[in-house]
Amino acid sequence: MAVGQDLLNVPFPEMVKSMGVGIAEAQYELDLTSLKIARLMAGYAPEDEEEGTASGERPNLVRIGDDSPDGYSLLELGFTPTFYQFVDTLIEVKMSISMATESERKRSSTTVNASVSGKVGFLSASAKMKVSTVSASFSSKYQYSAEGSSLMRTKLVTVPAPAILEERIRAMLSTEPEPE
Repeated sequence: MAVGQDLLNVPFPEMVKSMGVGIAEAQYELDLTSLKIARLMAGYAPEDEEEGTASGERPNLVRIGDDSPDGYSLLELGFTPTFYQFVDTLIEVKMSISMATESERKRSSTTVNASVSGKVGFLSASAKMKVSTVSASFSSKYQYSAEGSSLMRTKLVTVPAPAILEERIRAMLSTEPEPE
C-alpha cells in the first residue's frame, strides 16, 4: 500500500460533518436549557416533560421578608439566565507514516586441501584433493509503521440573553398586576 493512500484514507470530511452536527445538537440543547432556566427564573413551575405544558401558577417566587406572602421572581429581581455559544472549533489530524526496506546478501566459502602419498614395496601411490564449499544467503526485512492521532477542540463562552427575550421579559413584568 502506498504511503499517500494512507493519507487519503483519513475520513476528514466525515470528521468535519460529525463535529458540525454534534455542535449544532449541543447548541440546541444548551439553548433549550437556558430557556427552561429563564422560565424557572420567571417563577413558573418547570414544564411537564411528558405533556410539554406547564400550569400558569408561579410557585417558584423568592420571598423577601418572613411576613410577606408575596414574592418576586428572579427576573423581577434583575437576574437573567445565562446563554452559551460555541465560538472556536478546531480539528487537528496528525499522521506519521514510515516505510523501510533492508536487504542483506552474504556469501561465504571454505577451502580444504588434502594430499596423501604412500609406498608399499615397489608400488607407490599419491593422491591430492581440494574441496570447496560455498554458502549463499539472502534476506529481506520490511518495516512499516503508521501512527495517527486526531484532536477535536471547541470553546464555549457565555453570551448575553437575546435582546428580544429581554424586551419580552420587561414587557411581561410591566403588565403583571402588582402583588397586594
